[in-house]
Amino acid sequence: MPRSTSAVARNKRKKKVFKAAKGYFGGRKNLYKTAKDAVEKGWEHAYRDRRKKKRNFRRLWIARINAAVREHDGDMSYSRFINGCKKAGIELDRKALADLAVRNPTAFGAIVDRAKEGLAAKVG
Repeated sequence: MPRSTSAVARNKRKKKVFKAAKGYFGGRKNLYKTAKDAVEKGWEHAYRDRRKKKRNFRRLWIARINAAVREHDGDMSYSRFINGCKKAGIELDRKALADLAVRNPTAFGAIVDRAKEGLAAKVG
């Protein structure tokens, strides 16, 4: 029986790793073992950061909304603004509110006023 080798599969596997390691520096792109470690570590970071990205964007939106709310009304905080929006029946998510705050401050100012009215109406 003829001897079988894993040459084709091995070359295909190595080719895939080296292609993924393109742009890496030194042995990380030239040496298979090092390249494989670097590529796998990169895939781990990519997997983790796809989930982290969502958290980071939410934090950015909250920071933008907070800054815009305080700029429009110095006494109001982010949490009071969100509470006022809920009470006033404003159903915009944080992404939309942050976009409004950056692109259209006058419209955002109107929303802040409505949120303030919502807070005052439910308290008194």
